[in-house]
Amino acid sequence: MAGSVQSGGRAGNEGQDAARARNGHEEEMPRVRLTRRQVFAFTVFILSAVAFLYFVLPKLTDAGTTVHRIERGNTWWIIAGVVLEMLSFAGYVVLFRSIFVTREHPQSHLERIGWLESYEITMAGLVATRLFAAAGAGGVALTAWSLRRSGMEPRLVACRMVAFIVILYVIYAGSLLVDGLGLGTGLFPGGGSFALTYVPAIVAAVLFAAAGALTLLPGDIERRMERWASGSGRLTRWVARTATIPALTASGVRTAFDVIRSRDAGLLGALAWWGFDISVLWAMFHAFGSPPPFTVIWMAYFIGTLGNLLPLPGGLGGVEGGMIGAFAAFGVNLELAVLAVLSYRAISFWLPTLPGAIAYFQLRRTVAHWREAEHRESPGVRNAAAEPTATV
Repeated sequence: MAGSVQSGGRAGNEGQDAARARNGHEEEMPRVRLTRRQVFAFTVFILSAVAFLYFVLPKLTDAGTTVHRIERGNTWWIIAGVVLEMLSFAGYVVLFRSIFVTREHPQSHLERIGWLESYEITMAGLVATRLFAAAGAGGVALTAWSLRRSGMEPRLVACRMVAFIVILYVIYAGSLLVDGLGLGTGLFPGGGSFALTYVPAIVAAVLFAAAGALTLLPGDIERRMERWASGSGRLTRWVARTATIPALTASGVRTAFDVIRSRDAGLLGALAWWGFDISVLWAMFHAFGSPPPFTVIWMAYFIGTLGNLLPLPGGLGGVEGGMIGAFAAFGVNLELAVLAVLSYRAISFWLPTLPGAIAYFQLRRTVAHWREAEHRESPGVRNAAAEPTATV
């Protein structure tokens, strides 16, 4: 009896040790660690930006106070804008599932990520992108972490993340190319200067050429570089580490092209993400007056979203300024442009914030449940449960 007690206790300790070892190597959820001073500065920036955009800027353009003008906008068009934004987020979730939840992934991964989990991951990632700077890097990190914790192999996660971004921004670059050439040549209504039409089209063509060039890299480029850098010099070690970046990017681009060629219906989620979001801006023009040609809205939207690259939370201020400036350059009434853009941003920026924050905490609980399931399925725990224990 004493032997069985000792055996049971030893097995239990082994299970606990295994669990502790496992937990010791678990990847923590990406978090933004802020000091009180940073929180204060962040809050002041947000309040200052909102005050300037919605109270000062409208007065400078003779639009009055935007908040009061929004109240006098067409209610049905504003409601339509909210619905369109919700459809845009739905498209994002559909695209996420078409890239990350497929039959070729591990069964445990497929079982864990249903529609609810997909919503939590995407919304939590989107709110991280909205609230923190670095061109959406926070949202990418959070999404990648969630996928790794679901059981997806890290390298596969990285490859699919690149493919996901490529598919999203193929729409972006394609819009700049098609709309830029259409406006520049007069095929589309709206006109526009060389800088507003041909330059974006040229940039898009360069991006497509760069993506195509990446696919020409050999699949074993990383292994070749590691072999070349097998020496002990600092330069060779640096080359070996750096080689993983183009190798991973090339793999992701090739994966994106393979997914596109598969004609998966879920890829329409990328069109929905951009298309419905642009339509929100179009609806806001209708809410306050007569909109310019849709092709102008299309181009000004994509020019303005470059403001997301600025080191500002969610591009706040940069996106608005870029869009309003683009509309002004196209000859759109400045007062109408200010009202439409700020109303659009009020919907697209602030609407997902609360549900996204809720999804963030829901995702933490979901991942904790995955962790508990892994703990129960770990060999040490199973062996401990299988050992007989004595009753005293």
